Amino acid sequence: MHTEDEIMLTGLTAFGRHGVYAHERENGQEFTVDLRLRLSLAEAAASDDVRDTVHYGELADQVVEILTGEPVNLIETLAERIAEVALRDERVRAVEVTVHKPHAPIAHAFTDVSVTVRRDRQDAR
Repeated sequence: MHTEDEIMLTGLTAFGRHGVYAHERENGQEFTVDLRLRLSLAEAAASDDVRDTVHYGELADQVVEILTGEPVNLIETLAERIAEVALRDERVRAVEVTVHKPHAPIAHAFTDVSVTVRRDRQDAR
């Protein structure tokens, strides 16, 4: 089995209302997600059939539902929820999720703040 194959989806951006502060929930802001899925792509490469791989368009839809859905306080929580969704597909052996919050309420000049979680099949619930 080719366990070192990867699917990457980077820069997926959606508007959400997550944050600890009331103004973050009221006004909302953009969040960006990067995903790295580890799985074997050998079967998909041989068959040339999307049913033999993770459909990244459908996964992107699920991630956007999380980003635009129920508000949470922490981007750590968002990252965990996204990892759980990615691991629902039994072919995914491991996932790395980075959630970026470039408009976080920080009183200093900065470019980005992000949280990354790495989960593998044994972490899946």
